Amino acid sequence: MSTLWKQTMAGLRVLLVLTVLLGVVYPLAIWGIGRLPGLSANAEGSLIYQNGRPVGSELIGIDLVDERAKNDPTQDRWFHNRPSALTKDEPSPGDTASSGGSNRAGDNEDLLKAVQDRKTAIAAREQVDAGKIPADAVTASASGLDPHISPAYAGLQAPRVARENGVDPATVRRLIEENTVKGVGEPGVNVLKLNLAVQAARR
Repeated sequence: MSTLWKQTMAGLRVLLVLTVLLGVVYPLAIWGIGRLPGLSANAEGSLIYQNGRPVGSELIGIDLVDERAKNDPTQDRWFHNRPSALTKDEPSPGDTASSGGSNRAGDNEDLLKAVQDRKTAIAAREQVDAGKIPADAVTASASGLDPHISPAYAGLQAPRVARENGVDPATVRRLIEENTVKGVGEPGVNVLKLNLAVQAARR
């Protein structure tokens, strides 16, 4: 009985120590590290604020909706993200409640049709020849929530956005450059930050 009691107490002590270390100390340490300068933004989801209120994240692509565009896409005020393989409302990207790719091969008939449909819709919206549309405009990202588009796709949309917001085209081009992320890989333009900058420019 004495041996059993000693083993039980030893097990309880180990349980208590591990509970404190892994259930209290470790989470608090990680939380504290996440508050360090330079890390706090990532720890909080890289939120974007407007007038002191969060309006989105730098890491998640969200399209702004313009009600006028339902009747005439050429009157759409905003820059748009890449399409999503999970949405039914092409060519708009999907919502943040779901994420994923289509896993379709490059020669899949449904994928080819979707790409062609997107190309037709974008050509009509931007009033350009379909041959000028960059690849990222008609192909979905792996997550379906990519927050960036290529500078080429942003440049394609710039004339419409400038016209519909009453902002000088040179200003819109400058805003594209200011919101272009350069570093590892190809440059990308953060669409949500760009749209918010356009909103500010038209006031």
